[in-house]
Amino acid sequence: MGRIARVSRRLALFLLFALPAVLPAATLPELFRKAKDEVKLGSYDSALKTLEELEAGANQPGFEKDKAALAPVLAFYKGVCHAALGKTDEARAEFTTYLATSPNASMDPAMYPKKVVAAFEETRKASAPAKVDGGAGGGGGTLGITTAYQGFPYQRSASPPEGEDWADGPAHLLLTAAEADEYRHLADAVARSEFITKFWKARDPKPETPENEFRDEFEKRAAFADQYFGQGERRGSLTDRGMVFILLGPPARSSQKPLQTGDDTADPAALSLYTPGTQQAATLGGKGTGLSRSQTVANTDQASGIGTTMNSPSSNWREVWRYYRKDLKGLPYEYVDVQFITKPGYGENVLQRDPASLDALERAKGAVPKS
Repeated sequence: MGRIARVSRRLALFLLFALPAVLPAATLPELFRKAKDEVKLGSYDSALKTLEELEAGANQPGFEKDKAALAPVLAFYKGVCHAALGKTDEARAEFTTYLATSPNASMDPAMYPKKVVAAFEETRKASAPAKVDGGAGGGGGTLGITTAYQGFPYQRSASPPEGEDWADGPAHLLLTAAEADEYRHLADAVARSEFITKFWKARDPKPETPENEFRDEFEKRAAFADQYFGQGERRGSLTDRGMVFILLGPPARSSQKPLQTGDDTADPAALSLYTPGTQQAATLGGKGTGLSRSQTVANTDQASGIGTTMNSPSSNWREVWRYYRKDLKGLPYEYVDVQFITKPGYGENVLQRDPASLDALERAKGAVPKS
């Protein structure tokens, strides 16, 4: 659910070293765990009181950054409690706050009551921006990736993000190992801000102009990925699709189709209930096996006949982004098809790491300007 787990871990580490003396160590993490446990047990009134305590603690001086990070998490769990208690308007208001920071979040119907899931979905549908799909875009509230990006509004913040986790964000795609290590050892916000300024200045293709076109484009792509490619608790710019989009830009063509057995190059029998070896063994019969022809036919049908595949279009997808040589400088191919596979037990939009795709990504990293 959005940033819930990440915020919890961050608070736990932060509080060990930076808690004001007025609070005992680990108070906020303990309150957070208590609130989640109360929600799981269905004690929604108690959970609301615990969340209020947590919010009051985060409002103390010294917790400004963590208060901002915690706000959407508090809104999510408050929304859950209000919805479960039948306070639909209050629940929608809280869910709206949460979805403003995690527009692609979804709720597991197995974990929450039906009326909570219903309130969340209604809020999500009402507040969701136009979605992007792998096709050409058009009706039904969906847009093609390239079309959506062309109309994507973005304005870079004047204040650089000097947080300790900056090196773990989208910038990790460009940071060298030495740069990442140096940044993580910086002791204060001023030093981190100076590092980030120097980092982008070194990658400015036109240092004589006030703009840094490369940084602007990079951060716009990252913001777009965060809005459209988020997966559960992972921000969109840190997913496989986000990585490809940031490094290669919007594809010239994109498409989606139900996944068929063999489409997943890493596991060609992915959608079959039986492996190729099992299917081959089922076809063996005759002397030495003790099986009659009718038994062999029956076994073969059981392993490869009707009902032996798991091809559900709603949960098994193959998405393809095509990039042409004219759009990717130095590419030795006429085009490259970057593929993402989605299926239960395997992952969501998992990049298929074929040689051509990996080569295109490495060339994109190598083409980053450096002064």
